[in-house]
Amino acid sequence: MAACGAPMWIPVPVSDELKAIAVFTTRHGGVSSFPFESLNLSFQRGDSAENVLKNFELLSKSTGIPMEYMVLTKQVHGCDITVVNKQHCGMGLLRERTFGESDGLITADMNVALVTFHADCAPVYLYDVKRKVIGLVHSGWRSTLLKISAKAVRIMEKEFNCNAAEIHAVIGPCIRKCCFEVDRDVYEEFLKVFPDCADAFLCTGKKWKIDLAGIIVRTLTDEGLSMGNIQDLNRCTVCEKQLFFSHRGGQGKSGTGAAVFMMTE
Repeated sequence: MAACGAPMWIPVPVSDELKAIAVFTTRHGGVSSFPFESLNLSFQRGDSAENVLKNFELLSKSTGIPMEYMVLTKQVHGCDITVVNKQHCGMGLLRERTFGESDGLITADMNVALVTFHADCAPVYLYDVKRKVIGLVHSGWRSTLLKISAKAVRIMEKEFNCNAAEIHAVIGPCIRKCCFEVDRDVYEEFLKVFPDCADAFLCTGKKWKIDLAGIIVRTLTDEGLSMGNIQDLNRCTVCEKQLFFSHRGGQGKSGTGAAVFMMTE
């Protein structure tokens, strides 16, 4: 627990059949100061590396996940996804990466903690209980347009013989339709890629609101996932900016939280 009783992270529900730790961090319980207060986990926002490392140490102690098990993405709002294993543990945190830019990670190894970074962009947790494969995706609006979640499903199928119908997905806290307002150019990009998702768009005069999570769900079902296997936590990082880091909620001045997903033995 952090100061004032606020949690350092919230649990992300996954099937009891999968032995795993799945969490999404809050902004509380760390050592960083304004505007990164306090559990900033990004080395790219201007916070000191010393603070970020200390925050990871605190998170490690709280979750029971050793820092040596963690594999960090190098995100660029694209659709590249990296398959990792135990040889990648510690990369991006304790040692240099041997893989390039990536907005998603997939593994079939136990004790490999996938870590993606978020401050409004959607975290998508994917898992196949039968094949014992997990994935974690950073799906901001650009990556959502590129259908990164669907790509992750296809990689799970190709590399590990998963079946989309047996894959589960959980969408964690992110910016929601209530707060994700965009200009016409972005709206038209979404409409071009998702012409059948009219209910995901709401005109508010000269701007449009977009249901990012709803579009991600549609992307997943189009790829073969069952609606019954998709869970949305339905939590808005902007509305809950006192609990979660939010780029929009902080007017561009914010730390960054993380999604963490690891299978255990």
